[in-house]
Amino acid sequence: MRGSSDCVHCGGTVAPDGHCWDCGKAQPAFRARVETASGGAAAVSDRGLRRGVNADAVALTGAGAWTVGVVCDGVSAAPRTERAAEVAAEVGAVATAARLRAGVLPETALTAAAARAAHAVAALAGSARDAPACTYVAGIAGPDGVWACWVGDSRAYWLPDAGPGMALTEDDSGAHGALAAWLGADAGDPAAQVRGYRPAVPGRLLLCTDGLTRYLPDAGSLRGALRTSAGGLLDEARALVQCALDAGGHDNVSALLIRVQALSSS
Repeated sequence: MRGSSDCVHCGGTVAPDGHCWDCGKAQPAFRARVETASGGAAAVSDRGLRRGVNADAVALTGAGAWTVGVVCDGVSAAPRTERAAEVAAEVGAVATAARLRAGVLPETALTAAAARAAHAVAALAGSARDAPACTYVAGIAGPDGVWACWVGDSRAYWLPDAGPGMALTEDDSGAHGALAAWLGADAGDPAAQVRGYRPAVPGRLLLCTDGLTRYLPDAGSLRGALRTSAGGLLDEARALVQCALDAGGHDNVSALLIRVQALSSS
Protein backbone atom coordinates (compact mmCIF):
# COMPACT_ATOMS: atom_id res chain seq x y z
CA MET A 1 0.00 0.00 0.00
CA ARG A 2 1.43 3.36 -1.04
CA GLY A 3 1.89 5.91 1.71
CA SER A 4 1.09 9.61 1.45
CA SER A 5 4.82 10.39 1.16
CA ASP A 6 5.49 7.86 -1.63
CA CYS A 7 6.23 9.02 -5.18
CA VAL A 8 3.36 8.31 -7.57
CA HIS A 9 5.88 7.56 -10.33
CA CYS A 10 8.42 5.22 -8.75
CA GLY A 11 7.30 4.66 -5.16
CA GLY A 12 10.28 6.56 -3.76
CA THR A 13 10.25 9.14 -0.95
CA VAL A 14 8.85 12.60 -1.63
CA ALA A 15 10.92 15.56 -0.42
CA PRO A 16 9.42 18.68 1.23
CA ASP A 17 9.54 20.55 -2.10
CA GLY A 18 7.17 18.03 -3.72
CA HIS A 19 9.80 16.17 -5.77
CA CYS A 20 10.85 12.54 -5.39
CA TRP A 21 14.28 12.00 -3.82
CA ASP A 22 14.81 8.98 -6.10
CA CYS A 23 13.49 9.84 -9.57
CA GLY A 24 13.28 13.63 -9.16
CA LYS A 25 9.75 13.92 -10.58
CA ALA A 26 7.17 16.37 -9.24
CA GLN A 27 4.10 14.99 -7.51
CA PRO A 28 0.76 15.96 -9.08
CA ALA A 29 -1.00 16.66 -5.78
CA PHE A 30 1.76 18.92 -4.43
CA ARG A 31 0.50 22.54 -4.31
CA ALA A 32 -2.54 21.54 -6.39
CA ARG A 33 -4.46 24.29 -4.60
CA VAL A 34 -2.84 27.10 -2.62
CA GLU A 35 -4.79 29.77 -0.73
CA THR A 36 -3.26 32.50 1.40
CA ALA A 37 -4.37 35.77 2.95
CA SER A 38 -2.51 38.42 4.90
CA GLY A 39 -3.84 41.79 6.00
CA GLY A 40 -5.35 43.53 3.02
CA ALA A 41 -4.34 40.93 0.45
CA ALA A 42 -5.26 37.40 -0.61
CA ALA A 43 -4.23 34.91 -3.28
CA VAL A 44 -5.42 31.63 -4.79
CA SER A 45 -3.42 29.36 -7.09
CA ASP A 46 -4.94 26.23 -8.65
CA ARG A 47 -3.48 23.45 -10.79
CA GLY A 48 -6.43 23.67 -13.17
CA LEU A 49 -8.19 20.77 -14.87
CA ARG A 50 -5.68 19.81 -17.57
CA ARG A 51 -2.24 20.07 -15.92
CA GLY A 52 -0.47 17.44 -13.86
CA VAL A 53 1.47 19.93 -11.73
CA ASN A 54 0.78 23.46 -10.54
CA ALA A 55 3.70 25.46 -11.94
CA ASP A 56 2.29 28.79 -10.73
CA ALA A 57 3.43 30.34 -7.45
CA VAL A 58 2.24 33.25 -5.31
CA ALA A 59 3.82 35.15 -2.41
CA LEU A 60 2.49 37.82 -0.06
CA THR A 61 4.29 39.95 2.52
CA GLY A 62 4.28 43.40 4.06
CA ALA A 63 6.77 46.20 4.65
CA GLY A 64 5.43 48.84 7.00
CA ALA A 65 2.62 50.62 5.17
CA TRP A 66 3.34 48.67 1.98
CA THR A 67 1.73 45.40 0.86
CA VAL A 68 3.81 43.29 -1.51
CA GLY A 69 2.62 40.52 -3.82
CA VAL A 70 4.38 38.40 -6.44
CA VAL A 71 2.92 35.92 -8.94
CA CYS A 72 5.03 33.66 -11.18
CA ASP A 73 4.17 31.16 -13.91
CA GLY A 74 6.55 28.36 -14.89
CA VAL A 75 7.44 28.29 -18.60
CA SER A 76 5.94 25.03 -19.87
CA ALA A 77 8.81 24.15 -22.21
CA ALA A 78 11.40 24.33 -19.43
CA PRO A 79 12.29 21.69 -16.81
CA ARG A 80 11.27 22.01 -13.15
CA THR A 81 9.12 25.02 -13.92
CA GLU A 82 7.23 24.80 -10.64
CA ARG A 83 10.51 25.17 -8.73
CA ALA A 84 11.49 28.22 -10.77
CA ALA A 85 8.15 29.88 -10.02
CA GLU A 86 8.35 29.13 -6.28
CA VAL A 87 11.89 30.48 -5.97
CA ALA A 88 11.16 33.63 -8.00
CA ALA A 89 7.99 34.45 -6.05
CA GLU A 90 9.56 34.00 -2.62
CA VAL A 91 12.84 35.76 -3.44
CA GLY A 92 11.05 38.60 -5.23
CA ALA A 93 8.63 39.25 -2.37
CA VAL A 94 11.28 39.16 0.35
CA ALA A 95 13.72 41.33 -1.62
CA THR A 96 11.05 43.91 -2.48
CA ALA A 97 9.92 44.20 1.14
CA ALA A 98 13.50 44.55 2.40
CA ARG A 99 14.21 47.41 0.03
CA LEU A 100 10.98 49.21 0.86
CA ARG A 101 11.82 48.99 4.58
CA ALA A 102 15.20 50.55 3.77
CA GLY A 103 13.43 53.55 2.24
CA VAL A 104 14.27 52.81 -1.39
CA LEU A 105 11.97 54.28 -4.04
CA PRO A 106 9.23 51.85 -5.12
CA GLU A 107 10.47 51.63 -8.70
CA THR A 108 14.00 50.87 -7.56
CA ALA A 109 12.85 48.34 -4.99
CA LEU A 110 10.81 46.44 -7.58
CA THR A 111 13.46 46.35 -10.31
CA ALA A 112 16.23 45.38 -7.91
CA ALA A 113 14.08 42.58 -6.47
CA ALA A 114 13.19 41.32 -9.95
CA ALA A 115 16.90 41.11 -10.76
CA ARG A 116 17.48 39.21 -7.51
CA ALA A 117 14.71 36.78 -8.43
CA ALA A 118 16.18 36.33 -11.92
CA HIS A 119 19.59 35.44 -10.46
CA ALA A 120 17.98 32.96 -8.07
CA VAL A 121 16.14 31.19 -10.89
CA ALA A 122 19.26 31.15 -13.07
CA ALA A 123 21.15 29.46 -10.22
CA LEU A 124 18.75 26.49 -10.43
CA ALA A 125 20.12 25.48 -13.85
CA GLY A 126 22.25 22.36 -13.96
CA SER A 127 23.35 23.04 -17.53
CA ALA A 128 22.39 25.01 -20.62
CA ARG A 129 19.81 22.31 -21.39
CA ASP A 130 18.53 22.16 -17.81
CA ALA A 131 17.36 25.72 -17.21
CA PRO A 132 14.17 26.17 -15.16
CA ALA A 133 12.26 29.29 -16.19
CA CYS A 134 9.22 31.36 -15.25
CA THR A 135 7.44 34.64 -15.84
CA TYR A 136 7.26 37.26 -13.08
CA VAL A 137 4.88 39.99 -11.98
CA ALA A 138 5.15 41.88 -8.70
CA GLY A 139 2.90 44.55 -7.26
CA ILE A 140 3.04 46.89 -4.29
CA ALA A 141 0.40 49.14 -2.77
CA GLY A 142 1.00 51.80 -0.18
CA PRO A 143 0.48 55.42 0.83
CA ASP A 144 1.95 56.78 -2.40
CA GLY A 145 0.05 54.61 -4.87
CA VAL A 146 0.42 51.27 -6.63
CA TRP A 147 3.25 49.92 -8.77
CA ALA A 148 3.63 46.84 -10.92
CA CYS A 149 6.85 45.24 -12.21
CA TRP A 150 6.97 42.43 -14.74
CA VAL A 151 8.96 40.13 -16.98
CA GLY A 152 6.92 37.95 -19.34
CA ASP A 153 3.16 37.67 -19.79
CA SER A 154 1.82 37.43 -16.25
CA ARG A 155 -0.20 40.59 -15.70
CA ALA A 156 -1.24 43.33 -13.27
CA TYR A 157 -4.52 45.25 -13.38
CA TRP A 158 -5.98 48.19 -11.53
CA LEU A 159 -9.62 47.37 -10.71
CA PRO A 160 -11.33 50.37 -9.06
CA ASP A 161 -14.53 50.15 -7.05
CA ALA A 162 -16.04 52.70 -9.43
CA GLY A 163 -15.08 53.63 -12.98
CA PRO A 164 -13.12 51.74 -15.63
CA GLY A 165 -10.11 49.63 -14.74
CA MET A 166 -6.93 49.20 -16.73
CA ALA A 167 -3.98 46.94 -17.35
CA LEU A 168 -0.75 48.08 -15.70
CA THR A 169 1.45 45.68 -17.68
CA GLU A 170 2.14 44.86 -21.32
CA ASP A 171 2.95 41.29 -22.30
CA ASP A 172 6.53 40.58 -23.32
CA SER A 173 5.63 38.69 -26.47
CA GLY A 174 6.95 38.36 -29.99
CA ALA A 175 5.66 36.89 -33.25
CA HIS A 176 2.48 34.80 -32.92
CA GLY A 177 2.30 35.65 -29.22
CA ALA A 178 5.47 33.73 -28.32
CA LEU A 179 6.99 34.62 -24.97
CA ALA A 180 9.82 37.11 -25.47
CA ALA A 181 11.13 37.55 -21.90
CA TRP A 182 11.33 35.36 -18.81
CA LEU A 183 13.51 34.55 -15.81
CA GLY A 184 16.04 31.74 -16.21
CA ALA A 185 19.62 30.89 -17.08
CA ASP A 186 18.73 30.89 -20.79
CA ALA A 187 17.03 34.31 -20.62
CA GLY A 188 20.16 36.45 -20.56
CA ASP A 189 19.71 39.49 -18.30
CA PRO A 190 15.98 40.32 -18.54
CA ALA A 191 15.05 43.95 -17.99
CA ALA A 192 12.00 44.27 -15.76
CA GLN A 193 9.50 46.98 -16.66
CA VAL A 194 7.73 49.10 -14.03
CA ARG A 195 4.57 51.17 -14.06
CA GLY A 196 2.97 53.19 -11.26
CA TYR A 197 -0.46 54.68 -10.68
CA ARG A 198 -2.01 57.04 -8.12
CA PRO A 199 -5.64 55.96 -7.60
CA ALA A 200 -8.29 58.59 -6.93
CA VAL A 201 -10.80 55.99 -5.75
CA PRO A 202 -10.42 52.76 -3.76
CA GLY A 203 -10.09 49.44 -5.53
CA ARG A 204 -7.88 46.40 -5.96
CA LEU A 205 -4.53 45.66 -7.50
CA LEU A 206 -4.74 42.29 -9.26
CA LEU A 207 -1.74 40.13 -10.19
CA CYS A 208 -2.48 37.02 -12.24
CA THR A 209 -1.18 34.40 -14.65
CA ASP A 210 -2.36 33.74 -18.19
CA GLY A 211 -4.42 30.80 -16.92
CA LEU A 212 -6.88 33.49 -15.82
CA THR A 213 -6.52 36.08 -18.57
CA ARG A 214 -7.11 33.56 -21.38
CA TYR A 215 -10.72 33.57 -20.15
CA LEU A 216 -10.97 37.07 -18.62
CA PRO A 217 -8.64 39.09 -20.87
CA ASP A 218 -9.40 42.67 -19.81
CA ALA A 219 -10.20 44.83 -16.81
CA GLY A 220 -13.91 44.91 -17.59
CA SER A 221 -14.36 41.14 -17.60
CA LEU A 222 -12.22 40.78 -14.48
CA ARG A 223 -14.32 43.34 -12.59
CA GLY A 224 -17.45 41.54 -13.73
CA ALA A 225 -16.17 38.29 -12.25
CA LEU A 226 -15.43 40.01 -8.93
CA ARG A 227 -19.06 41.01 -8.64
CA THR A 228 -20.00 37.33 -8.29
CA SER A 229 -18.44 37.31 -4.82
CA ALA A 230 -20.08 38.88 -1.79
CA GLY A 231 -17.20 38.03 0.53
CA GLY A 232 -13.77 39.48 1.21
CA LEU A 233 -10.59 39.43 -0.83
CA LEU A 234 -10.01 35.69 -0.48
CA ASP A 235 -13.52 34.96 -1.71
CA GLU A 236 -12.96 37.36 -4.60
CA ALA A 237 -9.71 35.61 -5.55
CA ARG A 238 -11.55 32.28 -5.37
CA ALA A 239 -14.28 33.66 -7.63
CA LEU A 240 -11.75 34.72 -10.27
CA VAL A 241 -10.03 31.33 -10.24
CA GLN A 242 -13.38 29.54 -10.37
CA CYS A 243 -14.32 31.46 -13.52
CA ALA A 244 -11.25 30.02 -15.24
CA LEU A 245 -12.02 26.51 -13.97
CA ASP A 246 -15.66 26.75 -15.09
CA ALA A 247 -14.48 27.88 -18.53
CA GLY A 248 -12.26 24.81 -18.98
CA GLY A 249 -9.28 25.30 -16.68
CA HIS A 250 -6.79 24.44 -19.44
CA ASP A 251 -3.82 25.90 -17.53
CA ASN A 252 -2.68 26.58 -13.99
CA VAL A 253 -4.50 29.68 -12.76
CA SER A 254 -3.51 32.19 -10.07
CA ALA A 255 -5.04 35.43 -8.81
CA LEU A 256 -3.62 37.74 -6.13
CA LEU A 257 -5.61 40.75 -4.91
CA ILE A 258 -4.38 43.70 -2.81
CA ARG A 259 -6.92 46.11 -1.40
CA VAL A 260 -6.04 49.75 -2.16
CA GLN A 261 -7.42 52.90 -0.57
CA ALA A 262 -7.82 56.17 -2.47
CA LEU A 263 -4.93 58.58 -2.08
CA SER A 264 -5.54 61.76 -0.15
CA SER A 265 -6.14 64.79 -2.38
CA SER A 266 -4.19 67.04 -0.02
